[in-house]
Amino acid sequence: MADRLTLELATPTRMVVAETVDEVVIPGSQVYFSMLTRHAPLLAPPGIGELTYRNRREERHVEVAGGFAEVRNDKVIVLADAAELPGEIDRARAERARERAEQRLSGRSPDEIDYARAAAALARALIRLQVAGRGR
Repeated sequence: MADRLTLELATPTRMVVAETVDEVVIPGSQVYFSMLTRHAPLLAPPGIGELTYRNRREERHVEVAGGFAEVRNDKVIVLADAAELPGEIDRARAERARERAEQRLSGRSPDEIDYARAAAALARALIRLQVAGRGR
């Protein structure tokens, strides 16, 4: 088992994923980080994005937003503010959130709206739709 990682992904209310995997890809604020066994220690906040993990030939996806990720030699712990598996995402709700965020951002100056909040809402809605489209 020395060539495998333990992945633990949790939110404040539940454990989302607890598996032994081959690789974990975590969204950062600017880039995605790929983690394999024996990775250098790392502590970083995940951005809004799609966490991907590979178990043998099977690849799985989770929508994550915020929190902290700690990487050790053989373990990746992600404590996310929010995380959803593809089957848990309400596509209609995510689509409505995308539309609301786009409306807030269109044609208004950044002084009229909370631009950072609207941009984050749009990013999260788009990621939720992307992950929901992946199936399991």
